[in-house]
Amino acid sequence: MTIGVFDSGFGGLTVLSALLRQLPEYDYLYLGDSARAPYGIRSPEVIDEFSRQAVARLFGEGCPLVVVACNTVSARALRNLQQKFLPVHFPDHRILGVVRPSAEELAGLPPGAIPGITPPTLADGTVAVLGTSGTVASGSYRLELAKLAPRLRIVQKACPMWVPLVENGELSGPGTDHFLHQILDPLLAVPEQRPAKILLACTHYPLLLPSIRPMVPANIEIISQGALMAERLADWLRRHPEMETRLRKNGVRQYVTTDDPVWFSEQGSKILGTTIRVERLHLP
Repeated sequence: MTIGVFDSGFGGLTVLSALLRQLPEYDYLYLGDSARAPYGIRSPEVIDEFSRQAVARLFGEGCPLVVVACNTVSARALRNLQQKFLPVHFPDHRILGVVRPSAEELAGLPPGAIPGITPPTLADGTVAVLGTSGTVASGSYRLELAKLAPRLRIVQKACPMWVPLVENGELSGPGTDHFLHQILDPLLAVPEQRPAKILLACTHYPLLLPSIRPMVPANIEIISQGALMAERLADWLRRHPEMETRLRKNGVRQYVTTDDPVWFSEQGSKILGTTIRVERLHLP
């Protein structure tokens, strides 16, 4: 059985790349719904519908465990998927998202931290979450951090142009810098209010990191979700042997997209550093 990785486009390959480095022995099937990207501008109802279709398809392809690499889906649809969809249709399958692990990282907490019992390392101060309009509007990170580190101040900013920049390969240059400065400059304008950590709460955004890092003071930590999710998945599998023993370990990688597979292969090969073969599928 294969680990499924799902994202609205090819940005989730930044998470898969980290998974392949830390957990290379497992089989993986990546699904990028690029034909319907970006998810961040869509209504919660549509995000929920698209997510159920994608997850059900991965389950049907033999993935008992799906990692949702999309922040918008994790923020808007994961709770319904876990609490309503799985118990009725796939009770022995599991879906993991990126919001809770990322919130724990912002607070400096270990995996599986218990609110009110495990003290956060970053108990107060300011952290920033940069995400899609859907992720920010959901309030998911604010809710998680209110439980994990209630004294922590969170600043959230929607970056509606960043995903289109990445999806169109505009990772650097004056135009890209303009849209990065548009978000980062106000965030960093007042030295006393600058965040201690900035979370790139969209798996597309790490591809902009070479352009983002020079704009941010060196003492501010920038968190990308790839390595974080790899560490947290490894820990989760250790704590859930009933799932871990079901997973094949032949090092097989498969890639599917709802858009042009040639284009997706070109973009994905750049991220993964190796040529990948991509097939097209249709979601209902």
